[in-house]
Amino acid sequence: MPNFSDEILTWYDSHGRKNLPWQRNRDPYRIWLSEIMLQQTQVKTVIPYFKKFIQVFPDIKSLATADLDHVLHLWTGLGYYARARNLHKTAKIICQNYDEHFPESFDEVLKLPGIGRSTAGAILSLAHGQHQIILDGNVKRVLARFHGITGWPGFKKVEEILWLNAADHTPKQQVAQYNQAIMDLGATVCTRSQPDCRPCPIAKKCYAQQNGEQKNYPGSKPRQSLPQKNVVMAMIRNNKNEVLLLQRPPTGIWGSLWCFPELEQTSTKNPCRDTDEANNKKDNITRWVKRTLDIEINTRPAWPVVKHSFTHFHLTITPVPARLLRLQPAIMENPGAVWYNPCKPDQRGLAAPVKKLLEKLREKQ
Repeated sequence: MPNFSDEILTWYDSHGRKNLPWQRNRDPYRIWLSEIMLQQTQVKTVIPYFKKFIQVFPDIKSLATADLDHVLHLWTGLGYYARARNLHKTAKIICQNYDEHFPESFDEVLKLPGIGRSTAGAILSLAHGQHQIILDGNVKRVLARFHGITGWPGFKKVEEILWLNAADHTPKQQVAQYNQAIMDLGATVCTRSQPDCRPCPIAKKCYAQQNGEQKNYPGSKPRQSLPQKNVVMAMIRNNKNEVLLLQRPPTGIWGSLWCFPELEQTSTKNPCRDTDEANNKKDNITRWVKRTLDIEINTRPAWPVVKHSFTHFHLTITPVPARLLRLQPAIMENPGAVWYNPCKPDQRGLAAPVKKLLEKLREKQ
């Protein structure tokens, strides 16, 4: 009688995805890149980014020797920018310590920046056929529903149970095919919302399907109200219609990306409820720019607020257009400052809301 892995492998032969751009060969570089891009991101979103990225950086050496700005530029819009920074760090480590060859030891791969237990297993199994276990979001969902495992997978005890089940089901042979198959099953059939159980090869033995409880598994993350952060971004243009951008610190949200000068609003009251209220912040941003950047500006009416959400908080941005009145030499001596031409974009990493605002500025010129 076919077991769990046999059923999934048979299904994969007929229905699995075998023509994704990173599946053309078992190049560990391409597989590593795809696995990092696919973290918390859907395949259809990743494909165009992967194609462009691999065209510019076809191997580890080209990535390692690139400017971080260029790497972040190609990542703009994909989100979770720490992934791009870790890719760059890892490429440098591999070139320096492994003679440009991706390591094949699980422990060595696990030490590389941005690579966890499941990602390491996926890279080594897909690239080298090693017997490695994976447990990404898709696999967690399949196993939680099949076994009726209650609780949010983010809880340590629940995750430990899922790892044990993943290990039990991973076959000794055809590991690469099995790992790809179970990921595909979760991504295309056992989806988070509205799973289609009809073509599922393990539906008859699935606890959730047999009990009509697909929506109950896996357990939801405990709800918590995310804090709200309010900022004013000064879109300062000079007489050439270039816009002042500042590079953010290398760590934290939008690390190493280029953004507008930003003033955080500390009031518990939302300062961006409407445009009139946002315009009352013009004096604040003017004084802050003078104090921190030593330049004088003349602000214009604020644009409508822009909302952006992160994992841990919601961000509300009030964009305030401004004109430079008098340039002080100090700002140009700052290597983390640049006058950016929106009509001639360069290879620079931009935060997604900043990129959209720059496009809007270009349209208004």
